Amino acid sequence: MDDLIKRAAKELSETKNAVALTGAGCSVESGIPPFRGKGGVWERIDPDYASIEKFMSDPADVWNVLIKEMKDLVDKSKPNECHKGLAKLEEMGILNTIITQNVDGLHQMAGNKDVIEFHGSFAWQRCMDCSEKCETGKVDMSEIPPRCKCGGIYRPEVIFFGEMIPPDALFRSKQLASQCDIMLVVGTSAVVHPAAMMPVIAKQKGAKVIEINMERTPLTDDHISDYLIAGKAGEVMKGIITELERLM
Repeated sequence: MDDLIKRAAKELSETKNAVALTGAGCSVESGIPPFRGKGGVWERIDPDYASIEKFMSDPADVWNVLIKEMKDLVDKSKPNECHKGLAKLEEMGILNTIITQNVDGLHQMAGNKDVIEFHGSFAWQRCMDCSEKCETGKVDMSEIPPRCKCGGIYRPEVIFFGEMIPPDALFRSKQLASQCDIMLVVGTSAVVHPAAMMPVIAKQKGAKVIEINMERTPLTDDHISDYLIAGKAGEVMKGIITELERLM
């Protein structure tokens, strides 16, 4: 693993046009469980609670079962070494943008300025009547569902099942993927589309794809990734940053 970390650091040191695609594996070390897979949210909660139809028909139930738990997690969580490392890459002028499947807002909290949130964010709520936004941590929970001062119901700024990924997010992601020199794929299973297509687009346009994951993914098996650094996202990113600082 050390040799691959050194290789990644060297390749990153030679570009100013890297893009990252991040998934749940980037945030588990901050105490945020994945939605899918072992130990995921959907093992305990019916995924139907994440559908827009369910929310519109019974917002109080969805708030009580799903959103309150996500609010508690977002309120308590802090960026880990993975988030901090990616923010450092941006500070160094290497990383331009993060495309994330995560909904926790931790990339922004760590300091990244350009973050495309494919699935929105639980870090903010929006009034369904007046569209006023409020940070999730500042929402008054004395009434469920919580309401804006205008009386409208708050909903998280996430993309519920049944809603479309914002077209501008998809357009920009494809554009950036096709133009980058290196794509870092960090902590994603690469099975949820269209996010999983971004490394494929990058590869087809000649970019190097560096994968950081605990285990192999379709990107590894289909040779989309140039190489896989197997390990925890935080530990690997910390190692890359340490090596980069030595090189630069």
